[in-house]
Amino acid sequence: MTTATATDINVPLLDLKAQYATIRAEVEPVVREVMESQYFIGGPKVEELEKLTAQYCRAKHAIGCANGSDAIVLALQALDVGPGDEVIIPTFTFFSTAGSVHRLGARPVFVDIDPVTYNICPKSVEEAFGCCKKVKAIMPVHLFGQSADMDAVMSIAKARDLKVIEDCAQAIGTEDAHGRRVGTVGHIGTYSFFPSKNLGGFGDGGVMCTNDDAASARLKRLRNHGMEPKYFHHEIGMNSRLDALQAAVLSIKLRHLDNWSATRQRNAAWYDRFFAAAGATDNRTAVDAGGLALRTPAAAPKGARHIYNQYCVRVPGAIRDKVREELTARKIGTEIYYPLSLHQQKCFEFLGYRPGVFPHAERAAKEVIALPIYPELSEVQLRHVAETLVDTVRKLA
Repeated sequence: MTTATATDINVPLLDLKAQYATIRAEVEPVVREVMESQYFIGGPKVEELEKLTAQYCRAKHAIGCANGSDAIVLALQALDVGPGDEVIIPTFTFFSTAGSVHRLGARPVFVDIDPVTYNICPKSVEEAFGCCKKVKAIMPVHLFGQSADMDAVMSIAKARDLKVIEDCAQAIGTEDAHGRRVGTVGHIGTYSFFPSKNLGGFGDGGVMCTNDDAASARLKRLRNHGMEPKYFHHEIGMNSRLDALQAAVLSIKLRHLDNWSATRQRNAAWYDRFFAAAGATDNRTAVDAGGLALRTPAAAPKGARHIYNQYCVRVPGAIRDKVREELTARKIGTEIYYPLSLHQQKCFEFLGYRPGVFPHAERAAKEVIALPIYPELSEVQLRHVAETLVDTVRKLA
């Protein structure tokens, strides 16, 4: 038997084929069952997934929809956010968080992030009220699989009688320090089943969770053109129904989700130990503060559950792109989440934000690199990623 050399090792950022190989025998009969039934929109498979998802997220209701972006739009609409309203969101997140607000004629109000967790900064939220007088909702994002500070967010919202929508696109199964599953603390939680998520479908899909009966009923209508019963429309909704094929696949994959998330946690802990032994510290210390110029994710608070949808390290902005180039040359997949904060995006220039107004988000955008963290990684692959990164940082920094 020959031993693989470093040049033989390939580590994609995500390997969905490896995951599928472990569940093929479970998934294919269910897919065939749906095809034989020819029942593709709604129906028992969607209802089953909604029931299972509500149980998993510890919510009273789960309502399926076409994708995670629609989930946010529908949640905003269900809480009567519309033209002239303002919604506070972190500037360091995926575009749909802000795009969904704008689609309804409301104004996204950007705020900075906590530099350690990358999640919404409560102090920055408070500061936003100095110039914003029409805020109707706050939308924290549980970025990379770690809970935002929901105690602080809910305290601010309660004091000002605001709604809270939790963007849980990357965080199904994440828990805060109290053991609460994200998406159940605010008024509505939104989730994405995009294939790269811990629970990903075979295409687009999404779900909304709530403990409010009235909100649940309205979300069900809004996802289907505001219709109830058939051809009777209470309001103008949208076509955002979850396909039965996606629901069938996701119900199977949900059985494996906790194991997959636990394996991501194990891989993250392996990285943490390796990088610490090499001289790295976590991102509570700035990357230019001395020592090895590599920062790892800080540990989640005691009692919390971080599901590591992404494992993002930080290196000096001056070398970040060169580090990525070297990793790519060594057959290691990486990604930048996110290379430009939302307040700096061209399409939001009209909002008038100046460069430098959110320093923590802008710095993170220049320093972060997401490493492979998916459950099927072998220790050989993990070691190849870690050794290559450390060697590259030492060479370039």
